Amino acid sequence: MAYENLLVEREDLTGIITLNRPPANPINLAVLNELDAVLTTWEADKAVRAVIITGAGDRGFSAGFDVKTAGTPDGDRAMVRGQEVFSHIEKYPKPVIAAVNGFALGGGCELAMSCHFRIVVNGERVVLGQPEIDLGIIPGWGGTQRLPRLVGKTRALEMLLLGTRITPAQALDIGLITRISEPGQLMNDAKAFAGALAKKAPIATQIILDAVTRGLETSQDEGMKIELEGSNRVGKTKDAVEGMMAFVEKREAVFRGE
Repeated sequence: MAYENLLVEREDLTGIITLNRPPANPINLAVLNELDAVLTTWEADKAVRAVIITGAGDRGFSAGFDVKTAGTPDGDRAMVRGQEVFSHIEKYPKPVIAAVNGFALGGGCELAMSCHFRIVVNGERVVLGQPEIDLGIIPGWGGTQRLPRLVGKTRALEMLLLGTRITPAQALDIGLITRISEPGQLMNDAKAFAGALAKKAPIATQIILDAVTRGLETSQDEGMKIELEGSNRVGKTKDAVEGMMAFVEKREAVFRGE
């Protein structure tokens, strides 16, 4: 399938999606639909075990919602579609890494937060934030929900109510991002991280992602039930046998997702 707004490629066991609307890589309905289509295709593809989402150029990961479409039918639909697609990413059965190559603001920050991991390039012009309040609006793609879960209620409220933009170092300090990359190393670091994740048992990875995501949405007691169900399921896989055998034989396990 040809994509008009994305660059899509594979490298070993990693799928790479690049938002291709530089310099700001704004997100509109077409971007959301294409992003969802790629993820849906790769979900059933055993040759893809981890996904990286990044932006084209060296200025911005994404400035968020494409304001040029505001007030149009496509713009209205994008407000709903954004929640659907970002929830798809959050609940994706394979690890998704945001390789943040520049500013990530508004919907761009929300996209990054929906990913399981966030690696951000270090730079003077690189900032993250939810500045919607300065426009008299609020985040609409999960910012009011994911940000408090990542950094805590008080810090999230400060960022949301003041429209604060923070640096990579500040974002790392409060737990918003996973790690910082030096200029020129972002994609190398993201690919290395994705490669390490891709070597792990795919079914166990899927079950861990599901247990953590669903567990955070319920009580700990219910979460323990989800974990037990997952443990019972993964224990019956060929990968579990391979993992045990590899441990006994003192070799690296080769997992096949079976």
